[in-house]
Amino acid sequence: MRYGFVTFYSDQVARFAAGAGFDALEAFVDPGTSLDLNKLSDADIAHVTEDLGDLGIKLATISCNPIHLDGDPARRAENNAYFKKAIRACRKFGTDIVVTNAFADKCKTPCENLPAYKEVFAEYARMAEGEGVRIAIENCPHWVGYPTSAGNMAFSPEMWEAMFDAVPAKEIGLEFDPSHLVWQGIDYIRALKEFSDRVVAFHAKDTEILKEERYKYGIIGKQIGRETDWDAGWYRFRIPGFGEINWKAIYNALYEIAYTGPIIIEHEDPVFGGDRSENGIDPGPRTEMGLRLGLAYLRELELL
Repeated sequence: MRYGFVTFYSDQVARFAAGAGFDALEAFVDPGTSLDLNKLSDADIAHVTEDLGDLGIKLATISCNPIHLDGDPARRAENNAYFKKAIRACRKFGTDIVVTNAFADKCKTPCENLPAYKEVFAEYARMAEGEGVRIAIENCPHWVGYPTSAGNMAFSPEMWEAMFDAVPAKEIGLEFDPSHLVWQGIDYIRALKEFSDRVVAFHAKDTEILKEERYKYGIIGKQIGRETDWDAGWYRFRIPGFGEINWKAIYNALYEIAYTGPIIIEHEDPVFGGDRSENGIDPGPRTEMGLRLGLAYLRELELL
């Protein structure tokens, strides 16, 4: 297995990854990032992959996250066109996996978004098949608390079933992240096994349940004094090994389903200085410590 972490790409991050023992990265290619596809030439992409190769690293996945089902037709068309650009560019980065979230129209429920999902992602699937690319949808809900709205549709087994029924193509799968299933009360081992044929990539992130805080806020989450949109108050994401997840059981399941794809740490652990990955990885000493600890923990489990 290859081990990496989610990040904005930079030479500094790549050098840290190599020095820390990682052999892969999941890099954002959204507009405004260092790998903005509207600005990169094929030569630029080749330069990035060559630099990574010199360090013994490859891009295991690229991550592109527009609002695919935007309620505004013009913005939706623009976003869809950009994601198609990511599909076409994917193999140039040395990978066949493009990661995304099924971001939807927030004025509609996930169920109401399904017809648009079918239209948009069926087209993506056809293009991905032609390019030899797989699309891995992460299962983070991208909403917290009250009121709720449709962030990423792909947050539960119910929605996965509906989405795979709508677009059966095997080019559409999951970037499976157990951390989001923990706080939703979903059996992550069962889900991993039941959807094994759709697991294209794996996010290694843990979740710590704060039981005293859950008494105060309930599962709906904090309503007063929230510091960010993600501040539910009763759980927090952690580096693998520092939360509730049974990682030995995870690895047993990964071996059972014969998973050979990348294991990507998504560092959002506040104890180790992890900013949310949408804002990039702060390569400070605490963040580096968290990534090193997570990698050491996972590599030890691989040998069990």
